[in-house]
Amino acid sequence: MSFKEAIQQGIPSQLPPPKPYDANVNHAPKRKAILNDYEKELALRNALRYFDPEHHATLLPEFREELETYGRIYMYRLRPDYKMYARPVDEYPGNSLQGRSIMLMIQNNLDPAVAQHPHELITYGGNGGVFQNWAQYLLTMQYLSQMTDDQTLVMYSGHPLGLFPSHENAPRVVVTNGMMIPNYSKPDDWERFNALGVTQYGQMTAGSYMYIGPQGIVHGTTITVLNGFRKIGKAPKGGLFVTSGLGGMSGAQPKAGNIAGCVTVCAEVNAKATHTRHSQGWVDEVIDDLTVLSDRVKKALAAEETVSIAYAGNIVDVWERFDQEGIHVDLGSDQTSLHNPWAGGYYPVGLSFEEANTMMANDPAEFKNHVQASLKRHAAAINKHTAKGTYFFDYGNAFLLEASRAGADILDTEDPAREFIYPSYVQDIMGPMCFDYGFGPFRWVCASGDPADLAKTDALALGVLERLMQEAPEEIKQQMADNIQWIKGAQENKLVVGSQARILYADSQGRIAIAEAFNEAIEKGVLGPVILGRDHHDVSGTDSPYRETSNIYDGSRFTADMAIHNVIGDSFRGATWVSIHNGGGVGWGEVINGGFGMVLDGSKEAQTRLRQMLFWDVNNGIARRGWARNEEALFAIKAEMAREPKLRVTLPNQVDDSLF
Repeated sequence: MSFKEAIQQGIPSQLPPPKPYDANVNHAPKRKAILNDYEKELALRNALRYFDPEHHATLLPEFREELETYGRIYMYRLRPDYKMYARPVDEYPGNSLQGRSIMLMIQNNLDPAVAQHPHELITYGGNGGVFQNWAQYLLTMQYLSQMTDDQTLVMYSGHPLGLFPSHENAPRVVVTNGMMIPNYSKPDDWERFNALGVTQYGQMTAGSYMYIGPQGIVHGTTITVLNGFRKIGKAPKGGLFVTSGLGGMSGAQPKAGNIAGCVTVCAEVNAKATHTRHSQGWVDEVIDDLTVLSDRVKKALAAEETVSIAYAGNIVDVWERFDQEGIHVDLGSDQTSLHNPWAGGYYPVGLSFEEANTMMANDPAEFKNHVQASLKRHAAAINKHTAKGTYFFDYGNAFLLEASRAGADILDTEDPAREFIYPSYVQDIMGPMCFDYGFGPFRWVCASGDPADLAKTDALALGVLERLMQEAPEEIKQQMADNIQWIKGAQENKLVVGSQARILYADSQGRIAIAEAFNEAIEKGVLGPVILGRDHHDVSGTDSPYRETSNIYDGSRFTADMAIHNVIGDSFRGATWVSIHNGGGVGWGEVINGGFGMVLDGSKEAQTRLRQMLFWDVNNGIARRGWARNEEALFAIKAEMAREPKLRVTLPNQVDDSLF
């Protein structure tokens, strides 16, 4: 059977043989047993409804074993035999270029070179799922191959509800993930309802088919590290950045440190994750001995090297040892998946990786005790360094939130606007320096799969940025310069993992101008189709009080109107697909975030859609941030109103402090 035929058949009428469990693949940890006997039966009934009744007797014991062994029903038997990666768009079957483009993006999210736990359909973050099981994948791909440009596929947390009649200007796919009734959005609710097979945690770009490997976070981390050093008034050269995590997102940190030009130490307890990043060239050296590590760091700092070092062990040990050795840390952070602290997102000090995995599944209460004790010790070690001048920031992974819940000494008792003694990186860096000005993670994928097309888009984007830089106001020239430097070095830094993708930070003016340049090149036949998107971690896409909207101080940071309006507005302004998720980055129940994808085909219709949608997609957030009295956002939205006469937003009146 050919690849196209395999896609078109969907769930096979004859069951394929069972597939052996591949121990060479990085697998998701066993999820804790949370279902009662009635719920276990319900989970099995829910799984079996994808199949003809003639197969139920065969599949029932198999699915029961998966549920007992792994805590979920993944339907490993249905995992495709073909290789999983983003093929050129013309290799996919289908009636719609838009539908074929979405298939490309889905397969990229599940590519073993990209995905964290590919056989469990987890892209990153420990639990960020594209689908809940392989039946959903097969059925979704079949629907996309059947889709026409006057239909819309509706996705309920990985489940393809079906193709519905719509029209050519409607989104081809509408995705929701984890959209729970608010009172059912606690961590154990995710465990229960995900085990039942009725919802999933889509993270941000996992369940919205827009993950481009660690390149996306490399750029954001590079910008963060550069601006972090600027904040402390020190050049990266000869500086030390200490952090942890080498997973799907956090694995970008050492690469970003190298691009910024500092010494980076990144701890990771999962040997497979460390090996992956080292083999990909995203981290230079691996050291598993603290004495050797300390000596190597001292040498690197003295020589002002640019080098990234993975410590194969626990980050708490690193912070404590560097304090004892008197090693000065300039920047410190953490990017373990603390949005998922009880199920593999954070590994406590004092337990091996294997011991922790066993305990979290078999004794979750005791594992939670270990995690919270570790977080208190972790924070205490950081406090010793910050007392000596280290600048530490929360990297949006809920470190401060979970450490505070564990009882760590990190609460700010003096500033009522800030809960913690350390800032979120959005509060101090990305918010006022980027998001408030409208700069965020704009990205694109060359649907041809041709590296030559990616090089052409790099050149087009560079030309646009250099032109805009000449007329840019002083307030945003630094952002423009950083991105010009980034795109110039994109090829030599070998950032592509999976699809032929690129990312840079741009405001609405830059995004529209770059997209127009692409569409014009496609129309002329110089370039194949291009898929536009962004991270949800952006100006308008996400309401997250401890990350994306943590620098909103008018009391509205716990509201989610912006993210909901963003996805609704993108839908009727021309997005090819849209998504809205509960959870992502900082945790289930802690954030609402949305994203989009847009296919450029060189047509006039695409030109109209990109102008309408990209303008709204950014300025919705700037307007909200301006209303919150953020000075940089007020500057940006006033500039946009001067450029676009149809834009009129409500501006705040300032209140004299002396009145209070």
